[in-house]
Amino acid sequence: MQFHIPTKQQIRNEWRLGEPVVTKAIIALCVAVWVVEIVLRLLSPRLFDTVVGGGMMMPLTVLVHPWTWLTSMFLHAPSILHILFNMIALYSVGPVLERMMGHWRYLALYLISGLGGTMGLVVWARLTGDWFTAAYGASGALFGLFAAVLVVYRRVGADIRSMLVWMAVNFLLPLVVGGIAWQAHVGGFLVGSALTWLLVRGLPALRHRSFNQRMAIYGGAVTVVVLVVIALCAPHLPPVLL
Repeated sequence: MQFHIPTKQQIRNEWRLGEPVVTKAIIALCVAVWVVEIVLRLLSPRLFDTVVGGGMMMPLTVLVHPWTWLTSMFLHAPSILHILFNMIALYSVGPVLERMMGHWRYLALYLISGLGGTMGLVVWARLTGDWFTAAYGASGALFGLFAAVLVVYRRVGADIRSMLVWMAVNFLLPLVVGGIAWQAHVGGFLVGSALTWLLVRGLPALRHRSFNQRMAIYGGAVTVVVLVVIALCAPHLPPVLL
């Protein structure tokens, strides 16, 4: 099997034709980061712990380590099952949404849903006092994409029974397999469904606006709400405790 790296011109052509360039880029980035993790784990376990530990999102330090809101979306457990399952799930729904929404709007949905996953973990920590749970992976963003597909398919009257079964399996998986941050799944799902519903329905006064304008308005509003919820629920610790 030959591995072919696309040229810049090929990427431009795929972008212009509406091919899932962003989905492929996210998969490539996640796999590349995972490979780096594996190499570090073999060669320097201490450096591995530093890199992965510094990139994971922990509710306790969510405000003082804000970069983890983004980095945690692209880290995965050393087990190949985590990265494999997530990337298969991403490729099963990502291309459909990217072609429907366009590259940048799709990327915005992905990142905002991932931020919703962070929100889910922080809200749960506030409710339970479990501040030391650390999480990483693309699951929060993926569940936002799942929700988006459900909203769109229901809007156009498509058969969503198979998607509902897939979603049920993913939601029930934490009951069978331990160590899964189901709170991020719920947060990503809620945020992704809310944003997509606003885009396809939303306020009557904004329905005449272009898709780009609606994404800017609704995406910005949802992001602000998520950030406010995180800020209100996260602990405000003195520097000496960090």
